[in-house]
Parts: sequence; C-alpha cells; structure tokens
Amino acid sequence: MREMLLESWNSLRRNPMRSSLTMLGIIWGLVSVVLLLAYGESLGSNILKATYGIGADVCMSWGGQTSMNAGGQRAGKRVRITIEDVEAVRSSIPILKGVSAETDNTIGYKYGTKVISITTKAIELPYAEMRNLHVEEGRYFNEDDFIQQRAVVLLGPDAAQKIFHGAPPVGQQLVVQGRSFEVIGLLKRKIQDSSNNCQDNNCAFIPYPQMRELFNQKDPDMINFQPLSVDLTPKAIEEVRKVMAQRHNYNPKDEKAFGIWDTSENVEDSKKFSVALEALMGLIGALTLGVGGVGVMNIMLVSVTERTKEIGLRKAIGARPRDLLIQFISEALLLVFAAGLIGMVVSYLLMSIIPPMPLYAESYHTLNNEGDIILSFSYTITLVAFMVLAAVGVFSGLWPAMKAAAMDPIEALRYE
Repeated sequence: MREMLLESWNSLRRNPMRSSLTMLGIIWGLVSVVLLLAYGESLGSNILKATYGIGADVCMSWGGQTSMNAGGQRAGKRVRITIEDVEAVRSSIPILKGVSAETDNTIGYKYGTKVISITTKAIELPYAEMRNLHVEEGRYFNEDDFIQQRAVVLLGPDAAQKIFHGAPPVGQQLVVQGRSFEVIGLLKRKIQDSSNNCQDNNCAFIPYPQMRELFNQKDPDMINFQPLSVDLTPKAIEEVRKVMAQRHNYNPKDEKAFGIWDTSENVEDSKKFSVALEALMGLIGALTLGVGGVGVMNIMLVSVTERTKEIGLRKAIGARPRDLLIQFISEALLLVFAAGLIGMVVSYLLMSIIPPMPLYAESYHTLNNEGDIILSFSYTITLVAFMVLAAVGVFSGLWPAMKAAAMDPIEALRYE
C-alpha cells in the first residue's frame, strides 16, 4: 500500500498544474459544504432557541364560547376562567409539573415626574420555570411575596430601559395608582420568536394578588400549565379540558369553548425545519463538491489514456485487474483527500474571519452575540464533509479505474 500511494503521488506530480487546478475544484466544493453546513446548523439552532423562548413545553389556555349544545344549555355560552378553576386544575391533575394563573394589563408606572405604560403580567410562582424567565440582577418572586401580598415588580430588560434609561433598576421604587412598588429583579434578555400579548423583554411581572388589589379583578384571563414531560402533553390537555368542561357544564370535545395553545407543537415544527434546512444546505454543498468530482474523473480518464502502454505492460507481466483498479482509485482518493485537507484549513480560516451575522432584531443582541449566526467547526460537519469527500473520490476514480482494469494488454501495448 505504501508503494502504491507513493506511485500515485509521483503520478500526480508529473502534471502539477493540471493536478493543482483539479484540486482547486475539490477545495472550492469542500469549503462550500463546510460553510453551508455550519450556516445551516447555526441558523437551525438559533431558530429552535427562539422557539423555546416562549416556554419549555408549556400550554396556555383561555376561555372561549361554546359551539355545542350540552347539559341542557344551547351553544354560544361564554366560558370565563375563575381562580377556582386554576386551583381545580392544579389539585386534580397529577401529571402537571406547574400551573399558573395569568392576567395581562397595561399599567402606568410613575418614576419621578414621568408615567410610562408597560404591559404587565400578573402571575403565580411556577410561571418562571414554565416560561423560561431567568433573572440577571436581583431575584425572582418567593412564596412570601404572595402570602404577604408584597408590592414588588420584576422587569424585562427593555421595560427597564424604557423606565430607567440605563440606570440600575433593582431597588428602585415605582408608583402605581398611588401605591409604591419595589423593583426586585431584572430579567435576562432572551430571544423569543412568539409572544403571549407581549414579548417578555418588554413586560413587567407582578404577583397575581397585586393585580386583584389594583384592578379589583379576582379571576385570571389565562391558565398556564406544563406537563411532567412533553410526551404527556396530549394527555394533560385532555385532562384540563375535562376539568373545565365539568366545572362549566359544556362538552369536553368542544375546543372552541376553551382554547389551548400547545407550544410543544411549535418546537417540533422548528426541529423539522432545522433538520430540513441542514439537509438542504448539505445537498447544495455536496452538489458543488460533486462538480469538483467531475474534474477529478476527467483528469483520471486523461491519466488512463496517457498511461495506456504502462497499463498494458503491467498486465503483461502479471498485474491483475483489481491491482489496476486499486491503483487508480487510490490516485483519485489521494488527490481528493489532499485537496480536502487544504479545503478544511481554508474553511477554518474563513470561519475565524467571518463575523457573527445578526439573525434577529438589534433589541435581542447581547454581549456574547446570542442569537447571531456564528460559523464554527464541529465534529458532525467534519465527519459529513469527509464522508462526502470519500464518496466523491471513489466515484471519480471508479470509472477510469474500471476502464484501465478492462484493457486488453496486447491492444494497450500497441496503443499510440
């Protein structure tokens, strides 16, 4: 094998210009494969991260209007969620990991002489885990905030900027309808491609009892719930519908009476899109690399024609067809993998030079470029690229090698 590889290398060195130009096609194709795969991987990952921004397998539900006759009542009855419904869902369905009431209102926060209107969500304690709320400064709500009905507020980063214009928000006092609220925490900025009335970056959050105090609104607008695992989501939705239908006397199959948004469906759609995108990018790159493979096949066919007498002589002194087959395939593979190594180095250099590419609006940007498309090497991309290279090398060398192996030694020796 060592002698065969050395012979292959000497054969390629006989025509350095021709070999170099052929390798250029492989280098270009490999760089296309690596860059496109890296782009697709980063883009898909960011889209999936943005999908998870709304919450991890959380379901959001709201009251609607019945569309079926049930319990002696005609269709068209309004279904309004009550705080007792929230407690019933929480206590009667064991497969739920978290349940939280939610009410959304626009509240005017007075700071100094200015009043700034911010969409505010009144929530319960499990809300943060369900909706992926992470505190960057200060703290999240605790049980005492709800028990003692403390006037505290948690701000999204854009809401804090709107009120304080870059000043530290934690510990500041905001006045709402004559009542002083303490800012206890600042949320970490996150990417979120869908929202529930308001992007979390732009929202304020207060304990649910405070909304009742401010607006004399006992009952919530929504019920948020999260199953123990994503596999239990369909069962959890079915159980919640049964509880609500029993409490409000309507048909549990009447989906218009009680609307539910299952965010895990969005996640599955994003995963499918991500896989399809990476496959498409890889296919485009592979086709580009395939064009380089045609160049390799062409040079190998030329090489077989130029070395016809050599092939005849080798067969005349006992070379078997498989020896010639291996010889020419190894030459093609050597050419392809030599170009592939150069292509890998070029790809790595390009990835280190190309800056992060913004994918989302500037308001999502963070110091660590979260949400930007960043091209980076990965084991998966490297493995795929070399698998494609191997396929191109074998395919490019197979036909010329078969042509060489099938030659008649007498005809080959007489070839001019």
